Amino acid sequence: MNTADPKSLRRSRMFLILIALVFAAPMIAAGLLTWGGWQPGVKGNGQPIVPQRNFVDEKVQVQLADGQHDYAWRDSEPRLTLIALAGPDCAAQCFETLTEIAKARVMLNRSQSRLRLLYIGVPPADAGQRVAMDTYWTLGRDVDGKLAAYVPATPDSVSAVLVESNGTALSLYPAGFDVPGLLRDMLKVIK
Repeated sequence: MNTADPKSLRRSRMFLILIALVFAAPMIAAGLLTWGGWQPGVKGNGQPIVPQRNFVDEKVQVQLADGQHDYAWRDSEPRLTLIALAGPDCAAQCFETLTEIAKARVMLNRSQSRLRLLYIGVPPADAGQRVAMDTYWTLGRDVDGKLAAYVPATPDSVSAVLVESNGTALSLYPAGFDVPGLLRDMLKVIK
């Protein structure tokens, strides 16, 4: 009968436990960091909308510029909506931000069809700017004022809200937001 050396057996078991710890340590560390609230690489440029809102459930009614149709939060295909909300007296600065947003949508390349642009407010008075707006934006108005909390008070400014295809508001981009930062966020959620 062959008996194993107890000292050798203990050393083998310790070696096996050390190997298991080497593989388990990163998972344990990640779990502790996540439990503690720290998650790397998930910080967006917008502000999370808390408490979470769903515009379908709240029956947020946006009447389109034609006056006959309401905006459908749920589309025939899953697409996000970026709502631009104009402050009072939308003019040159407001129009410039809207143009940058439209350019950011174009930069989504093949995925640009997965994002709808909805403008809520009084369009710029300039006729040339109005034609440009009609090209890229769906124009509408907030019938019941349920989006008023997101409208900036600063004249000639724009804020934006990114909305999931099921009507859930994801992020708020207050007036003066960084459009390249918005594009980075859109690239994360639009694939």
